[in-house]
Amino acid sequence: MAKKTSGTFVIGHINPDTDSIASAMGYAWLLQNQEEEPVVAARAGHLNPQTAWVLEKLKLDPPMLLPDASPRFEHVIYRFNTTTPDRPLRDVWAIANRTGGVAPVVHEDGTPYGLVTVLSLFRFLKESVGAHPRREEMRIAEIMERPCSEACDTDVPRFNAGSRIRDVLPRILHEERSEFWVVDDEGHYQGICRQRDALNPPRYRLILVDHNEVGQALGALDEADLIEVLDHHRLDNAPTRTPIRFTIDVVGSTCTLVSERINEAGLSAPPALAGLLLAGIMSDTLILNSPTTTNRDREAAERLLRWAKVGDSPLAGESVQTFGEQVLQAGAGLASRTPEEIVNTDFKQYEAGGLKFGISQVEVTNRSQLAEYSNALGDALIKQRDSNGLNFAMLMVTDVVRRGSRLLITDDIAALEGLPYPKREDGTLNADGVVSRKMQLLPTILGALEG
Repeated sequence: MAKKTSGTFVIGHINPDTDSIASAMGYAWLLQNQEEEPVVAARAGHLNPQTAWVLEKLKLDPPMLLPDASPRFEHVIYRFNTTTPDRPLRDVWAIANRTGGVAPVVHEDGTPYGLVTVLSLFRFLKESVGAHPRREEMRIAEIMERPCSEACDTDVPRFNAGSRIRDVLPRILHEERSEFWVVDDEGHYQGICRQRDALNPPRYRLILVDHNEVGQALGALDEADLIEVLDHHRLDNAPTRTPIRFTIDVVGSTCTLVSERINEAGLSAPPALAGLLLAGIMSDTLILNSPTTTNRDREAAERLLRWAKVGDSPLAGESVQTFGEQVLQAGAGLASRTPEEIVNTDFKQYEAGGLKFGISQVEVTNRSQLAEYSNALGDALIKQRDSNGLNFAMLMVTDVVRRGSRLLITDDIAALEGLPYPKREDGTLNADGVVSRKMQLLPTILGALEG
């Protein structure tokens, strides 16, 4: 039978950071322990170096990549029984009687040969019997011994199981056929899709963590059912069809909220997952030194470290501070990535005062690194601005040791001339003490643009 739902996924924002990945995995684990239906952690983009390092250290697999929420053919297939082209038509008849008149005929290597449908079977009988008196006397038993290949429609369209249905809807609507092949990347049979199911596919059920803005969510969010949000950012949520569970809380990390819910459920996360959640807090709060940090973050960090040290732990001998330093070091620096990767990895878009803009953030251990790469980073930032149709783009280069940032801006925006950040000779802005995009930089930018 076709699947009734596309599944429930817990997923963070595009260009995911460690908090986004960790909170998705942690919350999916909690819900899976509380719900009967499967709940799967997903990611809306590629891992950054810091997150990849944390997952490798903790020996955890990354969540599945889900770039958009548009339904796929894999969600509307029927895995019908098959036969081969040389088998007698009676094999097809037996299958079609159980499937509502459809029988897939495939080669021995698993690739499709043809589809026997009510229409193709009628055409075969018409050609076999026709109006000739002698043919009309042909016994049904004789017909049933003919090779089933003779009754096949061999021109049935094929669609990849992972392809988006919406991309080929015009073709499906204009086809005279009502059944189609669904194959894998190698062209092997995966199942049959019926037109009625393709026109009304099941929708993903999504739980958003670490964000609630449409511009930061995976693509085709409107094609899914949003059922919950768990976040610690400003409010700019997507519309929903029905009331949902919606939590925006003032803490430094979404992982803090996940750890609290695990604790409230009377559970403790497995050691590796606890370590991952701890890494999310360390990353987002700069080892509990960011102005976004609360006492709840500190309590969550201690709780998670305790859980992470149960049994044979990869964090044996570590403290919150020592592990946090390793996490920040893994994501810091400009030399190990291309300018495009640096600008794209942690990029978020906003809109205020009639202007669309984006802010990237990268962490370094010494702001002096910026001088060597500023020109290349500026060029990459301009490309980022143009490719996203923005009025301007900004890169926040944050020194995690000295607690301050330098700002690169692509354009001279009149409304930003009064920013409280002195301009340096190299054209960058000096933002001493500013380390949080969410709590410090963004409110200042929004205030300036909105007057």
